[in-house]
Amino acid sequence: TPGHEAFTAMRARGAEVTDIVVLVVAADDGVMPQTVEAIDHAKAAEVPIVVAVNKIDKADADPTRVLQQLSEHGLVPEAWGGDTIVVEVSALQGLGIDDLLEQLTLVAEIEELRANPEGRARGAVLEANLEPGRGPVATVIVQNGTLRVGDPVVAGAAWGKVKALIDDHGDQVKEAGPAMPVQVLGFSEPPSAGDEFRVTADQSTARTIGETREHRYRVAGHAPSPTAPGAKLEDLFEQIQRGEAATLNLVLKADVQGTLEAITESLRKLERDEVRLSFVLRGVGGITENDVQLASASNATIIGFNVRPDRRARDLADDKDVEIRLYEVIYKLLEEIEAAMVGMLAPEFEEVVTGEAEVRAVFRVPRVGAVAGCYVRSGVITRGSKVRFLREGVVIWRGNITSLRRFKDDVREVQAGYECGIGLSDYQDLKEGDVIETFEEREIPRT
Repeated sequence: TPGHEAFTAMRARGAEVTDIVVLVVAADDGVMPQTVEAIDHAKAAEVPIVVAVNKIDKADADPTRVLQQLSEHGLVPEAWGGDTIVVEVSALQGLGIDDLLEQLTLVAEIEELRANPEGRARGAVLEANLEPGRGPVATVIVQNGTLRVGDPVVAGAAWGKVKALIDDHGDQVKEAGPAMPVQVLGFSEPPSAGDEFRVTADQSTARTIGETREHRYRVAGHAPSPTAPGAKLEDLFEQIQRGEAATLNLVLKADVQGTLEAITESLRKLERDEVRLSFVLRGVGGITENDVQLASASNATIIGFNVRPDRRARDLADDKDVEIRLYEVIYKLLEEIEAAMVGMLAPEFEEVVTGEAEVRAVFRVPRVGAVAGCYVRSGVITRGSKVRFLREGVVIWRGNITSLRRFKDDVREVQAGYECGIGLSDYQDLKEGDVIETFEEREIPRT
């Protein structure tokens, strides 16, 4: 089922470890941009697609329109002479579900999907997280062999011995065969989503492989890199004013690995040349005192997604003035961080011409110097405004208007169509025909 664009990697991973993709399309909504992306993932993984057109019980359901849209993206239904199986279903009323299961069985037979339940198990890690009282928990799907309690396993840099297997109903099981998803307890740390897991000959082999990989990841730079000296959200503006590129240090904690990965990638897309993101720590599980200590030492902001700080972590954060931002909706997280980053970007200004005056005569005034007798051709000339001095279209001087007069009176501004006397700061080389152009700098909203 397609979802937020941040979970692209999760969907791609799902397609990679799947034998048959069931693409769920709502009969009232039709094909959406994320649906197209899901189709692309399935095609890239070269797995057969069965389409389930859901919500056909709704009054505004239009299955024919859905078939038309699917055809436009290369999924031509069998009814239209193509080879894509399309089943109309209603999850709410249970309509068409038996037909869908029948079609999946048929596709499995045609594709000759086979796995050997004998031998050491191997498969893919779909998700991983830290659970209080249970430690690292990995959700895996067995693709070959049979996984049993007590087996030594390795996945990426994580290794361990299977302490318990929990099936999709929450019951403990002794073993899991091909195509069975289970939660595995006993890893040394949560493996990364998408890692391949394998059962090894013994636990020391699993440990050696895991520790070797961890070392290799660190050398290759996959491990968290030393952070640039950064500032918290509220301090970044000063850093930019000093003309420095700002770095926002973050400690990112999420409930599961897949979400952590999705949020990391989405935040990376928000980076600009002036504002860089540095992840001091990324991990799964609740926000702890160690996270707060690290954030304090590295001047980082803690971002929590679907996790909470414990009481001691909250107290320590108050004590050390560490900012903790908690979110439960990915849209909200990205919107707020983007808004903060746009606010942190050095302001951009554009120059807006406010007035233009032509020098008609030049007067020499004792103790003042040269004063330009001008005719205001357009806009408004205001005392104190910034000015460009043009001679034959070329800027020859920039400065400010120090004095502005109408006849003998000092005035604040002179409108177009009137004459006035203009005195410029530090500039005396005035000639008839020169143009004085006033302008102001306006801030452009950053996007």
